[in-house]
Amino acid sequence: MSWEKDLNVNDVMEIRTRTCVYFGCGAIHKINDIAKTYANRGIDKVVVMSGRNAYKSTGAWDVVEKALKENKIEYINYDKVTPNPTTDAIDEAAKMAREFGAKAVITIGGGSPTDAGKSVAILLKYPNETGSSLYEFKFAPTEAAPVVAINLTHGTGSETNRFAVATILEKNYKPAIAYDCIYPEFAIDDPDLMTGLSPKQTRYVSIDAVNHVVEAATSKVASPYSVTLARQVIELVGKYLPKAIENPSDKEARYYLCYAALMGGVCFDNGLLHYTHALEHPLSAMKPDFSHGLGLAILLPAVIRNIYSAKAETLKYILEPIAKDTASAEKAAESVYEWLKSVDVPNKLKDEGFTEGDVEKLTELAFTTPSLDGLLGIAPTNATKEAVKAIYTESL
Repeated sequence: MSWEKDLNVNDVMEIRTRTCVYFGCGAIHKINDIAKTYANRGIDKVVVMSGRNAYKSTGAWDVVEKALKENKIEYINYDKVTPNPTTDAIDEAAKMAREFGAKAVITIGGGSPTDAGKSVAILLKYPNETGSSLYEFKFAPTEAAPVVAINLTHGTGSETNRFAVATILEKNYKPAIAYDCIYPEFAIDDPDLMTGLSPKQTRYVSIDAVNHVVEAATSKVASPYSVTLARQVIELVGKYLPKAIENPSDKEARYYLCYAALMGGVCFDNGLLHYTHALEHPLSAMKPDFSHGLGLAILLPAVIRNIYSAKAETLKYILEPIAKDTASAEKAAESVYEWLKSVDVPNKLKDEGFTEGDVEKLTELAFTTPSLDGLLGIAPTNATKEAVKAIYTESL
């Protein structure tokens, strides 16, 4: 038996890939062509979304600023995007961009600046709306300003898909949105910009990519495309993450981790996500400084244990590069945990300050946060409150 038997040939599914991605070492210089294209289209003002440091320390900004100036494109920079961006920051950036007259958005950073930038791109077209109304689904946007996503991490895949995430702090909500209008028009994936990632970031963002594809290959809307992409992504991460940990400057390792993350973004754009992301979002909503990738790593073994009965053949196929034994749910979960330990991520939720007393609140957030019920609804097993509590409890 093989993974093909886990799919129903009578299911009609979407297969998507839409963004024009410039990929490879030196790709940052393609911003010159993009700026020229935008200038020719009359886009003469842009808002740049970034964190405080990486956009400059990687050297990306020097190239981008030069291209904008040479093409007479004025810019304003919102450089206060944090990990787990908030709707308050999105509102602040959107107001600044509107007052400046920005006609497009350039994001420079990992998933957080990309997601915040996509959100600002929507609010530029809907000036009477807010970050909260967007992430509480009080309106459904059909247009957004053009987005250029310059990616500085090999993890989220947000530069290639229609998803964005933000936290509504006062409600402990961390919803996800997905709209066709926020596919970046152009993306740049330049591994040269990623060699400065810290050891922890290198691990966590790569594990994020693995989680994307495990979920996308096993959801109720998985396709052959998402399954075959998942296998390749896990194979590449399994091979090249140890090399990047050993030598952060290894360009080849960064190149293939970057490719894996890019394809991971395409993979979950098609197969979507379920348990691991639905359950991680409450973790980093409750603790905004908590790393998303670390939360996913901690939850993954318990999620594999839960879904094994429904997707055994798919899991055996996609996990083979990193899991020594996938003959049963318990062995598959344990093998994945052994792999996580091998890349120095042995953590459990208790190590990060969560307790048994948090399980009830986390479970409640998984079911009440806007959009997360949609993820749970496409999990391959029945996502009851008891099932969710069990995953949290097993991850403690």
